[in-house]
Amino acid sequence: MGCVNIVFKERSMAVIENEGKIVKVEDGDKIITACNQLGVPFGCKGGACGVCEIEIEEGAENLSYITEEEEMMGVKPPFRLACMCKILKGTVKIKF
Repeated sequence: MGCVNIVFKERSMAVIENEGKIVKVEDGDKIITACNQLGVPFGCKGGACGVCEIEIEEGAENLSYITEEEEMMGVKPPFRLACMCKILKGTVKIKF
């Protein structure tokens, strides 16, 4: 019988930062949990209320595209709804 090597690649970690506080997030994950840990207020968590609007100070290019829900709420850069976006990679600095 032949030998098979199985390699598990560790997922890359991205970072959400606010006022020097850092929360790590796996690349491609939604940022809602990290933002909640940083103190961002949430309401509906479904993109309908706008309570979780954050300002992206740095790293907007590291986030997913604006969602249909965000467009319907009239959210425009540099703002995003924390409940709707995913971090693709790297670091994103937010303000709320």
